[in-house]
Amino acid sequence: MKKQAKYTVKVQSIRSKGQRERPYLFVPIPLAAAIGLEKGEEVEWELLGRNELHLVRPNPKKPSTDKRITKS
Repeated sequence: MKKQAKYTVKVQSIRSKGQRERPYLFVPIPLAAAIGLEKGEEVEWELLGRNELHLVRPNPKKPSTDKRITKS
């Protein structure tokens, strides 16, 4: 059985003068590279449940390689 990669990140926050605190998450570089995520690319979060989010790319770019990931 193939083990899936896991990346643990901590929720951080930004507090600007005169504004409420805003939480944010970063995407680890190996994960961004694995899915071809690029700087400035727009993504959406889809709420699947209280403990699960799904990252959606509404305008994905064409892959720069013909290699495909196969599920085992």
